Parts: sequence; structure tokens; C-alpha cells
Amino acid sequence: MRMRRILPILLALLVVSPAVGVPHAYLVKAAPARRAVLLRAPARVQLWFNERLEPQFSQVSVWDRDGKQVDLGDAQVGPDDPTRLSVGVPPLVPGTYTVKFRVLSVDGHVVEDQFPFSLRGSP
Repeated sequence: MRMRRILPILLALLVVSPAVGVPHAYLVKAAPARRAVLLRAPARVQLWFNERLEPQFSQVSVWDRDGKQVDLGDAQVGPDDPTRLSVGVPPLVPGTYTVKFRVLSVDGHVVEDQFPFSLRGSP
């Protein structure tokens, strides 16, 4: 009898209580920033996350508007900052580029996303 009274209360609490989010890495800052318009090409694209990344399973790449990968292929998680992922880029011609990343944080969650930036100036 007592359980019949408690069960509806517990169910109501589950329905109205906020869901507890499962933590995972999310992008905190990027250089260049999302949709940035630059006058000069960066030497490296750098991404910072809210959690430490697993270096073996974290990737970042830069693509031109024709779908060609244009980065130097030297992506790395910062040895001094395990929340920073970066990749070098050669001198770029003016145009729109897409940064693509796929990271695995130490909590075991994979996050994948992309964003554009534009270069207006000379290489």
C-alpha cells in the first residue's frame, strides 16, 4: 500500500526534474574562429576544448572549397595543453576553407563537427 503512494511521486519527480547531461568535449575556442574573415592566413589552425583529448583518436583537418585537404597533416594535441588540438597550414590563397574535427575526450565520447573561415588577403 505504501509503495502505491510513493511510486507516483517518484515518477512525477523523474518527469519534472532536469535531465542530467552526459559530459563530453565541446569546442570552447578556435583560431581562426567560426566564420572568421581573415586578411592573412594562419600558420596553424588551433582548437580548444573543455576537456582533455585522447591524442591517438583526435583529428583536425582543413579543406578548400573544392574538397581538397590543404593542411600540413601534422595534427597534434598540445603536449603542454591536452585540451588544444592544432594543425599546420601552408600559405593559403584567398577563399573559403572548412575546418573539420573529430575528437575523443578522456570521458570516452566522440564529438565531430566542422566550421568555415574565409581568407580575403594575400597569402
